[in-house]
Amino acid sequence: MPASIFIVDDENGIRESLGALLRDEGYDVEAVASGEECLARLESRTFDLILLDVWLKKMDGLETLERMQAQEGAPMVVMISGHANIETAVRATKLGAFDFVEKPLSLEKVVLVVRNALEYLRLETENRRLRAELEEKHQILGGSIPMKALRQQIALTAPTNGRVLIYGESGTGKELVARALHASSLRSSMQFVEVNCAAIPEELIESEMFGHRKGSFTGASEDKVGKFQKADGGTLFLDEVGDMSLKTQSKVLRVLEERRVEPLGSNQPATVDVRVIAATNKKLEEEIARNAFREDLFYRLNVIPFYVPALRERVADIPILAAHFLAAFCQEYGKKAKEFSPNALDVLLSYPWPGNVRELKNLVERLVIVCPSPRIEPHHLPPELFRGASKSPQKPYESLQEARSAYEREFVLRKLEENRWNMTKAAQALGLERSHLYRKMRSLGIAPTRV
Repeated sequence: MPASIFIVDDENGIRESLGALLRDEGYDVEAVASGEECLARLESRTFDLILLDVWLKKMDGLETLERMQAQEGAPMVVMISGHANIETAVRATKLGAFDFVEKPLSLEKVVLVVRNALEYLRLETENRRLRAELEEKHQILGGSIPMKALRQQIALTAPTNGRVLIYGESGTGKELVARALHASSLRSSMQFVEVNCAAIPEELIESEMFGHRKGSFTGASEDKVGKFQKADGGTLFLDEVGDMSLKTQSKVLRVLEERRVEPLGSNQPATVDVRVIAATNKKLEEEIARNAFREDLFYRLNVIPFYVPALRERVADIPILAAHFLAAFCQEYGKKAKEFSPNALDVLLSYPWPGNVRELKNLVERLVIVCPSPRIEPHHLPPELFRGASKSPQKPYESLQEARSAYEREFVLRKLEENRWNMTKAAQALGLERSHLYRKMRSLGIAPTRV
């Protein structure tokens, strides 16, 4: 679809010549003679770009521009004038004009300015789309009380420069919290730089963190900018900070205190302005007690402590997360929409999830790939979910009958899974007649046939 251009000029010759030129370039063009007509047309149609004359009768171009910018979704505007001066150009730019061209118009320059404006618009639109996708990808889901409290804490803390230390088991989403803090901070337009302190070999971590100069050690064939300098003005996320060596801890502490970083092989420190967010799955107080973590660094990092709850501590969020991952992976792999049956969700709710959200996400991805059915039933789930199942402490049984039924259901499901849903073999394993097994499954709410 061609880009749409709206010409607003009170000279008929300009409207006709510009219109003909831009149509020849493949654009969809409309033209009017006044600011009033321009605003009226914009009520019923949007344009990619407006070429707006400054000197119009009654309502001039600057007033027209100001009124357009006051509306939501203001268009891209290039001003045209035969009597331009610096003051007018500055005011037009402050009002939001992309560029300013003078009369008599150079047709080649007009085409170039139009192309540049539309390319800028394309890049800006693409950037907004990517930001929206990134925000959706890194959104913190869940309506449980722990997650509501976490989001509230993020909202209060993000606009500050206070250092944050995020605690939580592996797979709970500590990086997600760090990214949410950055996205809602005053540094959101700058870089978010991550360092996984557990994944980088000891001999390379100082180079990764602080950078190095060519020839500073064997293999340093060129200069390298460290993570601290890459994150200058933005956020540096130190993941698994508890795995950092004492030597590196000492250097990180110095950078935090002095706000300067010195690359390996250099004696010229560089000033850095970085907000540090750290995360760990360890109890750092215990690491300090056994002299594995510096106490002074701990107090530097632990200005604002965060705790990301394990998935078993927010069972109510499992259906929300499972549905979100299911929709996302179906879209990613080009599969038709799928859903979990109530019985399958019950299995997910009763499993303790030692791998937390990461384990749930990996499971859902696997199911999207290998499960042919649009409805995921218990027999599609892997055996480990039945072996590890346990009633959540957040959903206690209210009666002996409920507890007995839940255990019985779990036991029947496990035997069915062990026998690959062969009803004859499962009935034998349970010591039941085949017909009795079917009745038992129906009473326990287990789908009696494979999908």
